[in-house]
Amino acid sequence: EHRLLIQRCGGCGRLRFPWLPGCQACGSPEWDTVEAGGAGSVYSYVVMHHPPFPAFATPGPVEAAPAPHTASPYAVALIELAEGVRILGNVVGVAHDEVRIGMPVRLEFRRVDPELELPFFRAGGAG
Repeated sequence: EHRLLIQRCGGCGRLRFPWLPGCQACGSPEWDTVEAGGAGSVYSYVVMHHPPFPAFATPGPVEAAPAPHTASPYAVALIELAEGVRILGNVVGVAHDEVRIGMPVRLEFRRVDPELELPFFRAGGAG
């Protein structure tokens, strides 16, 4: 559905990601979800360098971009969403050596194989 949902405490309203069975702030087990708007910024990042491993190569063309494990190097970032929670994801739309802390990004989803879509973050915040 191309939606990123964030867990919200039913007791105090605090957002939490990743999902937890109870609120760290008030201990309530009650929760619902809110949809993330998709805007964020790079909080921290690492550039992954590793040789390709043929057993994990994606056969044939992949929609929009190769899977992260087939293209190296690539940037993996801890993204701080506008809602205040953080999520890991690949930064796309800019070379790996141009990623910077504080860089605005925008959530997008990419199909990495026929059965899996993952959240990615496009540099520049354009959606």
